[in-house]
Amino acid sequence: MSHAVRRATELALDEATVTALRAALKTTADEVVQAIIDEVPPYANALSGRMGATIRRAVRTALGHYLNLASGNATGGDAGDAAYELGRGEVRDGRSMDALLSAYRVGARVAWRCLAAGAVPAGLPAADVAKFAELTFAYIDELSAASAAGHADELAARGRAHERHLEQLARDLISGASPDVLLAAAGRAGWLPPVSLTAVLLPAAQARPAYRALDPSTLVLDDLPDASGVLLVPDADRAHLLRRLPDGTAVVGPARPWTRAFASYARAVRARALTSDIRDTEDHLPELVLSADVDAFADLRARALAPLQTLPVSTARRLEETLRAWLLHHGRRNEMAAALFVHPQTVRYRMSQLRELFPDLGSPHRVLELTLAVGLRAS
Repeated sequence: MSHAVRRATELALDEATVTALRAALKTTADEVVQAIIDEVPPYANALSGRMGATIRRAVRTALGHYLNLASGNATGGDAGDAAYELGRGEVRDGRSMDALLSAYRVGARVAWRCLAAGAVPAGLPAADVAKFAELTFAYIDELSAASAAGHADELAARGRAHERHLEQLARDLISGASPDVLLAAAGRAGWLPPVSLTAVLLPAAQARPAYRALDPSTLVLDDLPDASGVLLVPDADRAHLLRRLPDGTAVVGPARPWTRAFASYARAVRARALTSDIRDTEDHLPELVLSADVDAFADLRARALAPLQTLPVSTARRLEETLRAWLLHHGRRNEMAAALFVHPQTVRYRMSQLRELFPDLGSPHRVLELTLAVGLRAS
């Protein structure tokens, strides 16, 4: 049994008093609404026109339930349901619970004044006036609690819906959805598109903790099929972002226009598959380029280094190392010797072998192919 119902059983207004109070319901409701308009700023414009008429009916209904309760003829349940829906509606209209509680306080004060002014002349015994006051404020407290519950539930439901919209937007972004789809998804999520997004790949368990240290507009997913998570960070300061992320586990893709975030995500995924040592993909562009098409790279390497395949393995390995040093040091013999830990004369001898194997060693096309062929191992 609620507190208000217990108070009502102690009071049980007689029929004559209830009849007198019902006659004043419309006037009381109007005074309550006017007081709320005057004293609670968020309702100054909300209670005009059709909305004002709706609220007035709601106030009269609540007062009617209250009088039924006071006369012992109702439990007040319907009024509680209405108060719960009122709390939910306040969220939809963009008002806080503080505003609604202020309205309840003002309404309780005005309602009590009006009801007391009608009950006493109608013959309510002085001993029951205090009980009547207690019932009034207990009833308002219960309506307030019901509205607060509705307000909280609506906020929670909206929060979950908003979270789902943000997650769907993130999925659309990393899957490469069209700009039209992305704009619609951003609108549903209430997310203001930035200029760029940077994808961060990290273990799923670290996604939410890392997200809390970043821009609140960052999008996050922590349920990808491979047990990884992804953050899509708007307009990131790269150096600052790298400092904020956990060492050894996060892989940061390049910044890309927000509708092309999938490209940043794809590069981070490929970098992680390439090696566990990559943190900033911008520091490993040669490896990423050379590994972009594994089969093509293998074919290029086999063709470019084919002359070495006729030699013993150890000899081929030494000549390949010499060739790499020649490319890296632009043919400077002393620097090559230092890099290879051999005498410059050894370098001269090996280079003569290479020129026999590669007659067109100095041609730009041959240099390009050989640079690519030995480049990945050079890193």
